[in-house]
Amino acid sequence: MHQMTSRRAVVRVPSGPQSIETVDVPVAEPGPAEIRVKIAAAAINPVDLGVAGGVFHQLGLVHQPDYTGLGWDFAGTVDAAGPGVELQVGTRVAGFIDGFDRDHGSHAEHLLVSAANVAVVPDGMDLVEAATVPLNATAAAQLVDLLGEASSKARRLLVTGAAGAVGAHVAVLAQDRGWQVTGMARAADEPFVRGLGVDFATDLGQDWDAVADAGALQEHALRAVRDGGRFVGVQPASRLPEERGIAVEVVFAHPDGALLARLLARVTTGELPARVHAVAPLDEAAGAYQAMAKGGVRGRIVLVP
Repeated sequence: MHQMTSRRAVVRVPSGPQSIETVDVPVAEPGPAEIRVKIAAAAINPVDLGVAGGVFHQLGLVHQPDYTGLGWDFAGTVDAAGPGVELQVGTRVAGFIDGFDRDHGSHAEHLLVSAANVAVVPDGMDLVEAATVPLNATAAAQLVDLLGEASSKARRLLVTGAAGAVGAHVAVLAQDRGWQVTGMARAADEPFVRGLGVDFATDLGQDWDAVADAGALQEHALRAVRDGGRFVGVQPASRLPEERGIAVEVVFAHPDGALLARLLARVTTGELPARVHAVAPLDEAAGAYQAMAKGGVRGRIVLVP
């Protein structure tokens, strides 16, 4: 019997988009509590550019003997389910896989994942659109959890990178916790940011009660927080030291199927944005990564096997 194979995008010696290649691997069977997803769409995120560029290899976080898999976000259909899984074959799901040290990723034709880490995609939501949501919306929700509730003494929040994928979600979700949100972005992004229901700024300003640094401005953004305020960053590998009594946190997104289901529901109502910049075939991953690396992309480039 012929063993079915599946393509995946990987890097052997990571040195940027040009080092991406596609390999064929045998299709694996899901174990207990796992599903195999036939991927319909997989977004490219900044973290993927970092993996392809060797950033996480240099930090000592990757120890793969042959090659490292690329891709976190995915949407597709269940094509096999392991023991103890209630999801039916054919169910449309979305999710993301985290961690850097792996030989597989979502930039592939198939993926084995824990059934608990995926959410069913709402009817009427396109799978390409769904693929842009999991990592960014989950990271935003988990960032807002770290931020906590606003209070009468602390309610002014600045979100940097508010026109970006994580920042836009943070700007919306932080309002649920009572924060009075200002989104910082380039002048050209003002209509989009104001459309999230928040105030707008093109510079950091100062004396904020809290800063959610979705734009990864790091030290510059920390300086904009008042003494005794709060700061949440998005770069786990470079957590800022606390200063001036500021509580410093950093978010590292981890999959949560139940949370993602709630977030996808809010995308379908239009409360949360889902933006597709372009779609490219999986075989042209290197070119798609290059386009993403050039910057200025609003929304995600999505790979389709």
